[in-house]
Amino acid sequence: MSNALDWFEIPVVELDRAMRFYETLLQTTLREEAFNGQRMAILPYRDGGVGGALIVGEQLVPSTQGTVVYLGAGEDLDGALARVAAAGGRALSGKIHLSDAVGSIAFFMDTEGNRIGLHSPR
Repeated sequence: MSNALDWFEIPVVELDRAMRFYETLLQTTLREEAFNGQRMAILPYRDGGVGGALIVGEQLVPSTQGTVVYLGAGEDLDGALARVAAAGGRALSGKIHLSDAVGSIAFFMDTEGNRIGLHSPR
């Protein structure tokens, strides 16, 4: 096993709104798909890497409690945090420097009500 995490799903209420938010935040385009009748938007990942998606479902409820997914912010965590507000989300923290070896993190609430983390190696 190379990664403890294989796949993750971020529950959303309104997929189109969530796609606009995450496309703005991550400065990318998400790919919409349907799997077993569920609409989802695939977040970018490298072949063989850990992937994830935004997903709509009756049993899936956005939350600020529980597991936290950290998305890669690249080298510019401050820029990613600025895009959170511009895209309709809300920063829950500023940049938190953990160490030079680990980098920095920050937390935000997306347009759907999920608490998500950002990570930067700087």
